This record gives sequence, C-alpha cells and structure tokens, in this order.
Amino acid sequence: MRQRWRRFRRPAWLGTLRRTRPLSYHWGRERGTPVDRYYIDQYLSANRADIRGRVLEMMDTRYTTEFGSNVVSSDVLDIDEANAGATIHADLTGPNALPERAFDCFVLTQTLQFVYELEQAIAGAHRSLGAGGVLLATMPAVSKIDRHAGFDGDYWRFTTASATKAFSSSFGSENVSATAFGNVLAAVAFLMGMAVEELKPRELDFADDFFPVVIGVRAVRVD
Repeated sequence: MRQRWRRFRRPAWLGTLRRTRPLSYHWGRERGTPVDRYYIDQYLSANRADIRGRVLEMMDTRYTTEFGSNVVSSDVLDIDEANAGATIHADLTGPNALPERAFDCFVLTQTLQFVYELEQAIAGAHRSLGAGGVLLATMPAVSKIDRHAGFDGDYWRFTTASATKAFSSSFGSENVSATAFGNVLAAVAFLMGMAVEELKPRELDFADDFFPVVIGVRAVRVD
C-alpha cells in the first residue's frame, strides 16, 4: 500500500513545459501549424458538403477554396476597410449589415470571440442565409488573449452548452449542433504555443469533451 501511494505521489515530469512563458506568443505559427487550425480544418472537411452555392466567408476565401464544392459565388465579409479582398465591408452586429437571404453557406471561423454583442451577430448571420442555408462556425474553448484585439477586444470562450444556447435563439435548438474538439494535452500544447507538427495524430485526434480546444457549430435556417 505504501509503495502504491508513493507511486501515486511521484511528481509529473513536465520537461520543456515547466515554464511561465509560452514557447510561442503566436499560437505556434513560427513553429508550424497552430493546434486550433487542425481542428478547424477537420470540422470544415467533415462538413464540406455544406460549403456550396452562394458562400460567404470571413476575411478571405481560404476555406471556401479548400473545402467548397459546387460553389456558385464566393463573397468575403470584413469590417476592416483596408481588406481589399472583401466584397462586403460591414459590422456583423448591424441590423441590416448583410443582405437578407443572400447566401447558402456562411463560413464563420474564430470570429465571435471578438464580438461582444454575440446574439446580434448570430441573428445577422441567420438573416443572411436563405432557407436551408447553413452556418458553419468555429469558436475557441481555450486560447490566449489575442494580441491584435487586445485586453478590451477579446470577450468570449465557449462550451458546447453556451454555443448551442447562443445559436438556438436565432436558429432554433433543433437546427443547431455543436461539436467539441481536443483534449487536455492538445489544450496545454495550444496554450504553450506548440505546433501540430510537434504532436502525434493520435494525441490530437483523441476527443475528451471535458477539455475542448475548439467548438464547431452547424446551424441551419429552415424558414
């Protein structure tokens, strides 16, 4: 019994993670692929059939180009007027920011954490979709504060419960599904600034709903 107790109390070996500063302040970009991008790609790949028809995406067309099929038109939304690649410059929270029923799919990745008026933004996204249109959104469950947004511009971290409830207000709970990606190792690695290339696929793919890194939401407009 005493030997078993000693084994239990043996200190964990943290190696290069026993530090108070991360390996990277840029989500590991200078080391390789950020961990959250692994899960975003995985989620959009699994829902690629939804990225079709008239597609709207935030900031650029990266995911529409990579995962879209049968895309008829591709628009880009950005509040920043300096983004010359954007076809729509608007604030997603504005009551008439986007054209109504104009899109079949809205790819909204890693954006809503920067929007304080969360329900207004989701309502705007809902308004922009036609009947049967799909919103594919991803949000952080774990992340450092974004340096560009700053301490006064990075508002939210999500769980499957909070994401489902937030989207259900506009789309209806029966039309919303939320999926958690990640585990405790992936979360620690992401916060430390390790890259995907420094982890094994089995370490990334193991899913533990108690330790999500990214939340993916699929919401469908039915009316």
